[in-house]
Amino acid sequence: MGECCLKGFHWDAQPKGYETKLGNNNCYVTGSNSNLAIMIIHDLYGWKFPNIRILADHYGEEVNAVVYVPDFFTGEELPLDILQDQSQWHKLDLPAFIGRHSRTARESEIVECAKALRSQYHRTGAVGFCYGGWGVFRLGAKGNDLVDCISTAHPSFLEKTDINDVGVPVQIMAPESDPMFTPELKVHSNQVIPTLGVAYDYQYFPGLEHAFAVRGDPKKEGERKGMERAKAAAVSWLKLWLNDI
Repeated sequence: MGECCLKGFHWDAQPKGYETKLGNNNCYVTGSNSNLAIMIIHDLYGWKFPNIRILADHYGEEVNAVVYVPDFFTGEELPLDILQDQSQWHKLDLPAFIGRHSRTARESEIVECAKALRSQYHRTGAVGFCYGGWGVFRLGAKGNDLVDCISTAHPSFLEKTDINDVGVPVQIMAPESDPMFTPELKVHSNQVIPTLGVAYDYQYFPGLEHAFAVRGDPKKEGERKGMERAKAAAVSWLKLWLNDI
């Protein structure tokens, strides 16, 4: 994991939701629906990152669902002031940060949050950005019955076994340039998932890079259009699979 997971832009809109608890985890919540819930697994900038909350607001309004963004970093945050200042990146011990929040360290609480939502709502989905990508695949694994569909944009730490085991409708939004969701993983996804008997939506974003969907620059036309397309694609996917079919 390197620069691609740190760079990006902080959007200007203000989140509309509120903070509460989901199980033992602090959580941002937005939207209203007694039947449908979506859990977002955040990227390296955590649950308080304004962009992730702004996207949650859009999903809540456009899907007509309650959207939860739990804190899966136990209160630890990467400082937002480094987001657009590469000269500050050397101050971060990113390997140590990732070690504290590894798959092994965080999978159980991601599962517990999904179980909490499953017990409260008729249908649930999960969306993961960057770091959160592996998490939604774990929730959507065969036999888990934790979510009804998953969506991910530029997933990180994804393994071939995660792809092989997916058992719910899955959407992947893949930029052209992504050192985390490598060409090998893209090929593997497109070869394996169509054989698994689950609905599959693969969205390719030429000219865009890792993190575009949650940290793209709205002042750059290509990135703005990519973000808009990614948001619209996720909304359509969630509406399709979270409504009774």
